[in-house]
Amino acid sequence: MQKDSIDKLFKNLEGSFDLEAPAPGHEQRFLERLNVQQGAKTLDTKNRIWWKPLSVAASIAIICVITFGIYNSEPSIEEQVAEISPEVSRTEFYFASLIEEQVKELKNESTPETKRIVDDTMIQLKKLETNYTKLEQDLINGGNSKLILSAMITNFQTRIDLLQDVLNTIESIKNLKNYDNAETTI
Repeated sequence: MQKDSIDKLFKNLEGSFDLEAPAPGHEQRFLERLNVQQGAKTLDTKNRIWWKPLSVAASIAIICVITFGIYNSEPSIEEQVAEISPEVSRTEFYFASLIEEQVKELKNESTPETKRIVDDTMIQLKKLETNYTKLEQDLINGGNSKLILSAMITNFQTRIDLLQDVLNTIESIKNLKNYDNAETTI
């Protein structure tokens, strides 16, 4: 079927084919154009040769800068404090976990009757945390380390005592509420 359509095509085009020979020097002009185009391509490839080493060098430079930035960055306050006194970091972890547990318990005990006490306690805890941050900064800046370490521990103990007192107060409020409800139902 395709052969028939190709045969028809050639029959339709018969007599319209260019049968003349090319002009003299055609081959020479063609080869000159081809050489000019190939010469332009070789110039492009020469320019491209420089891009590969340049891009590799730029990549290596970027990796070096990032690595230098990571390893030469200034340590955090906690890292600096741990460097000065390793015991502080262990103590801080212990106290922080206790405080976190009590804060969760406090938030769970929050009711409309105790909301005001809980909110006030959270404000006081934020103030104590701010004071603790200042104590850390003082320790890093080279203050009296024994006195500052003692103040840091006292700060943690104050936070724990505050949370414990508030939890006891909330428990008392709940007991009074239950006692009042028990009397009114009798």
